[in-house]
Amino acid sequence: MNIDIDKLTEPELIDLNHRIVARLRLLSQMRAHVEMLDFKIGDRVTFRPPGHGLLTGMLTRYNRKTVTVITDDGRQWNVSPSFLDKARASQSTQTDTSNVIRLKSS
Repeated sequence: MNIDIDKLTEPELIDLNHRIVARLRLLSQMRAHVEMLDFKIGDRVTFRPPGHGLLTGMLTRYNRKTVTVITDDGRQWNVSPSFLDKARASQSTQTDTSNVIRLKSS
């Protein structure tokens, strides 16, 4: 499919631009949604934001293009699912399937 943009008027070019931007946003959201399917609410995840070391936390919410993660130090991060990895189980991680979450004591 070839579109000769040299023959389009200014309003037609603006309309085409709006359609292209909308389509690119949709594709980005679809890609993020597919990546989100690798994780579920309550999963322990790790990620490495710029300027920080490796952070570990719990996925608490799906957003349009990101997920919300509450880190072990209590901070909230909105992270693209492409930057997440599932955390490895450790001895301090609770292994039963109850809804109880152990919080670190200060």
